[in-house]
Amino acid sequence: MEFLLHILLILLVAKLLGECFERIGMPSILGEVLAGILLGFALLSETEILTSLAELGAIFLLFTAGYKEVHLQDLRASSGSAFIATLFQIGTAFIFGFGLGVYFGFGFVESMFLAVAFSPTSIGVIVKTLIDMDYLSSRPGSMMLTSAIFDDIIGIFLLSVVVTMAQYNQFPSGIQLLVLTAKLVFFVLIMGILGRYVFPAIFDYVHRMHVKESVFGTVVMVALFSAYLAELFQLHAVIGAFIGGVLISNIPIAKIEDVQSKVSGVAYGIFVPIFFAFIGLSVNFSVLGGVGLFAFLVVVLALLGKLIGGFAGAKVIGFGNHESLIFGAGMMPRAGVELVVISIGKNLGLITDEVFSAVVVMVAVSIFISPILLKTLIRKKQGQDYVS
Repeated sequence: MEFLLHILLILLVAKLLGECFERIGMPSILGEVLAGILLGFALLSETEILTSLAELGAIFLLFTAGYKEVHLQDLRASSGSAFIATLFQIGTAFIFGFGLGVYFGFGFVESMFLAVAFSPTSIGVIVKTLIDMDYLSSRPGSMMLTSAIFDDIIGIFLLSVVVTMAQYNQFPSGIQLLVLTAKLVFFVLIMGILGRYVFPAIFDYVHRMHVKESVFGTVVMVALFSAYLAELFQLHAVIGAFIGGVLISNIPIAKIEDVQSKVSGVAYGIFVPIFFAFIGLSVNFSVLGGVGLFAFLVVVLALLGKLIGGFAGAKVIGFGNHESLIFGAGMMPRAGVELVVISIGKNLGLITDEVFSAVVVMVAVSIFISPILLKTLIRKKQGQDYVS
């Protein structure tokens, strides 16, 4: 029963340190990763049970991202300009990541994992900062939010491609690429049919059942079913979980406040902290000393890729220089999807300890720096508007 004590310690230390970071205005994820690092030094090590719980954490993290943060109607309503800006910032970050891998002599697939880990943006960090600054409803603010959602969707697609590449350990041939595309399309098609016709009917029936927590239980089952179905198609479970979350995000019964609160409680109260603590537990600091330049470049290029690409994308869609800089700064923070990406790469044996640890450091630095830079730029912009 020692694993019960381990889980208790992880949740206790993760929540306490998460609270400390929240109180100083930083996301709790930093405390949760730090908890894993400290417990790794003290007494914990990776076990099969912890690995399984961390995998569930990754599944629930991506599921809740699709379930709570992606709104298909908003995406349809948003102009194509958000997508154009997204292509610029995600494309620049991707090129920087891939180029860095090639420069240091990594293989093609490892370079691709690094590039994909450079690509997403943390929606949670952005939203919190924009709300704090009362900037969410502004044009750059709403554009940042939409672009971050596109980021996650494109990031998940890239992840599905790179995971399949890992099966061949090289860029797929034309036939292999065709098979990959067919699997992905067929999976999305099945999920689309389920989301349009089957899930609404199930939730309509479940809503009238007498058994307690039937709607909540069904939401959780959709998460697990979507993840399992994706694995049947030889895609990664987190991809299915994300798509499952998106598909039920427009079903009113599945999105009632009470159910959302319970899903969020299970995810962020239990499994997601374990996942982030497991990330911290997996960091090997002893290897960072020998790859100082590489780790430094990972941090610098990952942040610059988003800042430069975001600035260029915003300029293309008509923003001024200062608003473009705000948009670029808003795209810099990382937190969720990128850690899932490198965690999958490490589990597949394609990401070395050096790359894994450097990306974790990059995520931590981005969470510290991005809100400070974003707040400074927004204050300056608001000051200019007030004077004019």
